[in-house]
Amino acid sequence: MSDTKETISAESGVIDCQAILELIPHRYPLLLVDRAWDYVEGQSIRSLKNVTFNEPFFQGHFPGRPLMPGVMQIEAMAQASAILMSKTLKVDVSKAGIMFMSVDNAKFRRPVQPGHALEMLVEVTKARRNIFMFKGTGHVNGDLACEAEWAAMKVDLNP
Repeated sequence: MSDTKETISAESGVIDCQAILELIPHRYPLLLVDRAWDYVEGQSIRSLKNVTFNEPFFQGHFPGRPLMPGVMQIEAMAQASAILMSKTLKVDVSKAGIMFMSVDNAKFRRPVQPGHALEMLVEVTKARRNIFMFKGTGHVNGDLACEAEWAAMKVDLNP
């Protein structure tokens, strides 16, 4: 285990919310990963976003029929990839971060609503130096809700 204060249970392999806060810079209202598990260094991670009615985007998307915006579903998967790479590369988030570069082939298959648990699987498809390509899927109750491919890179914040 690294020198960080990550709270990862050796038995369950769960990366809890406190550890996530140490791995990525996102905070409320844009922190979209509640926990992660099945971390395989440099390869893959599973994560969960518990979608609640209290999400700020539900005020306008849409009144009377709250739906999690597709862009927020992609952002949740991208944050899971940042957790994966931040942990893999042992990134000090005060000095560097994993930044989103592009997104391709995004598809939305079913609505994600308050009360749903969006379970995401993110996999690295290519890595070259500080640039990484990912593919991810999000499921609700076992049904495919979203999928996308994206790129991200490690960026030094204090060059």
